[in-house]
Amino acid sequence: MSMHMIVLLVSVLIASFSQILLKKSAEKTYSSWLREYLNVYVICGYGMMFVSMFMTIIAYSGMEFTNVQIIEATGYIMVLILSYFFFKEKITKRKLLGMLFIFAGIAVYYL
Repeated sequence: MSMHMIVLLVSVLIASFSQILLKKSAEKTYSSWLREYLNVYVICGYGMMFVSMFMTIIAYSGMEFTNVQIIEATGYIMVLILSYFFFKEKITKRKLLGMLFIFAGIAVYYL
């Protein structure tokens, strides 16, 4: 596994955690619209997304684009697993079927 692939995988993991933070913020009720957008969850979530974006750009510079889609698709799995642990969301048959369609699409793309 090349260094660029590792950077991209870490970038996807950071982006997944940032989505969890943003969802955590969206579940709360705030006293004003300013607090709704300027709180720790939102600031950290967007900050992590920003870091992830730059890591992704760095990773793209040393990889073939055809290999990127597999690693990017792992983000869907990571968010599903993190949602299970942080929000106690159930992993339903429908969600698993959606994951299967995503990976089937990747397989068809490579064939």
